[in-house]
Amino acid sequence: MTIWAPDDDGFADLGAHDAFANGAPYNTFARLRREDPCHWSDFAQGRGYWSITRHEDIVAMIRDTETFSSSRGIRMEDQTEEEYLARRTFQETDGEEHRKVRMKVARAFSPGVVAGFEQQIRDLCGPILDAALQHDSFDATREIARELPMRMLGQILGTPEEDLPWLVEKGDALMANTDPDFTEHVADRLETDAYRLMPFNSPAGAELYEYAHDLMARKNATGDTDGILHLILQPDENGEAISDTEFRNFFCLLVAAGNDTTRYSIAAGIQALARQPGLLEEMRSGQVWGSAADEIVRWASPASYFRRTAMRDVEVHGKTIREGDKVLYWFLSANRDEAMFDDPYRLMLARKPNRQLAWGQGGPHVCLGMHLARLEIRVLFEELVPRIATIAPDGDEAFVRSNFVNGIKRLPVRVTLN
Repeated sequence: MTIWAPDDDGFADLGAHDAFANGAPYNTFARLRREDPCHWSDFAQGRGYWSITRHEDIVAMIRDTETFSSSRGIRMEDQTEEEYLARRTFQETDGEEHRKVRMKVARAFSPGVVAGFEQQIRDLCGPILDAALQHDSFDATREIARELPMRMLGQILGTPEEDLPWLVEKGDALMANTDPDFTEHVADRLETDAYRLMPFNSPAGAELYEYAHDLMARKNATGDTDGILHLILQPDENGEAISDTEFRNFFCLLVAAGNDTTRYSIAAGIQALARQPGLLEEMRSGQVWGSAADEIVRWASPASYFRRTAMRDVEVHGKTIREGDKVLYWFLSANRDEAMFDDPYRLMLARKPNRQLAWGQGGPHVCLGMHLARLEIRVLFEELVPRIATIAPDGDEAFVRSNFVNGIKRLPVRVTLN
C-alpha cells in the first residue's frame, strides 16, 4: 500500500517541489534504480546534481566522507562560501570538526539516557490521545503526530510550554520553507537574498535566533544550567567553545529536525494503520514492538535526501562525477529498493533485518536523535492501539510541498473506540 503521486509518469523532475506535493514520485525512483542509478539532472535554480537511488550505492558512498563531503551544504540549493559559513551546523561538517561538536551532545541522546524518558513520553501520550479521541473524525497529523514531538522537544530544550506552538510553527517554516501552508516566504517563489545568511534562507531563522538568545539569557539569570543547550555551550577539553552563530544554528536544527522527522513518521504510521488491513491486529498482539518503529520510519522516510559534494573526480556506474559536483543520496528511494527489501511498498511491522536508511546509518552523520525518535514512535503506538477498535481514512491526505521533507501534513481519519 503506497500513496503514489497521481501524476508521476516515471520522469518526475526531482528538483521541483511540486513533483512531491501529491506524494512521493515512487515511479520515478523505481525507474532510476532500474535504468540509471547515478542520474544527472539539470536544476532550474542552480547547478545540476547527481541522484543516487540504490540502497547499496548510498551505503558505500555515505561512509566515504573524504570523497563525498557534507562541508559544502546538505541541501540541493547552491550556497556561497559566506552563506555556508553563516548557516552551517555540525551536519555540514566532516572529520574532526564534526566529531568535536557531535561528542558534546551525543551523550545527551545516548540509548541509556533516552531509555530514561520512556515514562515521561508515556505520560505525554495519554492526554494527547485522550484529547484527539474525543472526536470520531480528526486530523491525525495535527492532533496526534504533531503534539508528541512538540511537547517532548519542549522538555528537552527546557522551554516554557506556552512557547511550544510558536517554536514548532517556526520550525515548520524553516524545514518546509517551500510550502505556502507553512510560510509566507516560499523559498522557490520569492526573492530570498534578504535572508540568505539565515538557516534555510528563511526569516523564521532570524526569529529563532532572537528567541535562542533570550532563552539562554533567562536561563543564565536564574542559574538554570541543566539540559542540552547548556551542554553544547561548554568549552571542550582544549578550552574552545562554539560561537554564537554556531549555537543559534544548532538551536534552529533542534527545533526543526527534532520535531519534523518524528511527526511525519508517526503520521505515516497512522496512515498505514488506516489503509493497510491487519496492521492494527498485529500491533494489538504485542509481538512487533521490537521492530515496528524502524519499519514505520522506513515507510515514512521523512528526510527525502541529503546532499554531499564530490571532493575529487570519481566514477560511479560508468558516469564521471566531477570534483565540486552535487551528489544527492535519495533515502526515500533506497528505503523502497526491491534489491534490499522484500515487498518494499508494504509496511511489514515484523521486518527483520531492516536496513532502512532514514537515520543515515553507516556514516558519521547518523542521526543523533534516532533513539529518542524510535522510543517516541513505539510508545505512541503502544498507547494508541489499546484505545481504538477501528481506524479508517476519512478523506484524502495532503503532503508537504517539498523534495526535502517527505511528510503528510493533513491526515483525516475516522476511529471507533474500544
